[in-house]
Amino acid sequence: MSEETTFRPDQASQGVQSLQREEMVMGHGHESAAAMRMAQQQAVGVPCPNCGAVNEPEAFFCASCGQPLRNIFCPNCGSEIAPESDFCEICHHYIKTDVCSFCGAHFPLSAGYCPECGGPRGGLVCPVCHTLNDFAFCKQCDTPLTDEARQLVKELQMQPDYQELVAVAKEYAELGMALPYSSEKDVVRDERNEQLRERVLMLLAKDRGVEHPDIKWKESKRMPQGELEQLKKEKIARLSALLDKMEIQPASSPAKVRNYAMACKPAGVRLAWVCNFKHAMHSSPCGCAKPQLGGKWVVLDRNSKQEIKDDK
Repeated sequence: MSEETTFRPDQASQGVQSLQREEMVMGHGHESAAAMRMAQQQAVGVPCPNCGAVNEPEAFFCASCGQPLRNIFCPNCGSEIAPESDFCEICHHYIKTDVCSFCGAHFPLSAGYCPECGGPRGGLVCPVCHTLNDFAFCKQCDTPLTDEARQLVKELQMQPDYQELVAVAKEYAELGMALPYSSEKDVVRDERNEQLRERVLMLLAKDRGVEHPDIKWKESKRMPQGELEQLKKEKIARLSALLDKMEIQPASSPAKVRNYAMACKPAGVRLAWVCNFKHAMHSSPCGCAKPQLGGKWVVLDRNSKQEIKDDK
């Protein structure tokens, strides 16, 4: 075998290393080209990480698949929040500086009061419970705090569905305060108490010179435990049906949705707001980051252990 055709390991090693260098150069070339293409795309628009479609530079959601294009962080606590949110569900702060939290109007950064509704930057103190609030209804006692909120309540009071909702809620609250009979002795005791009441009123009337007073029998609202629980279930079913009927549909303004939903809330019943954003349970739409997606009130039993998100 001649010297030219003799196999030498050192030459083979040099050949492999040369090929590897060529592959690395080619690889770097592909990576550089991909980086250049990405830079060109970003100069034109924002590429979607989900489907790759290029969107307008200021877009928050992909026009093709609807997925978020970028992360947003709360300016107060630094937590990541969803695009188009106006409220941080982690630190419970309103985060929009250019939109009025009370009415949803544009709020110039240089202004201290909303030019539309007059709401102050920094919140309103409830005159009833003295709680500081970011929104038009008190988060503690539900008192309407602005003229728009009070007007919404007045308008709703004229609607038949709302009138029935308030009436049923009051009846349910009264049932919650009722003391059921625990035995037949309770029934007999109530009857004797009513007879005593009637006799005392009769004697008082005669002292005033009334010989035949009209004393009406006051019927006891007490009832057996089973009957009371059945009535409560019926009232809850009717309340739930009315609240479903008044479900809040999606709208463009978070403030308008919050205000209308709070105006619809009846007193005397333990409720929770189930949002369409995360289908989470909040104490009210004021605790939801995106109430503009809509939602509804649901009735909670007094002993319910269902978790309310913003009560954590």
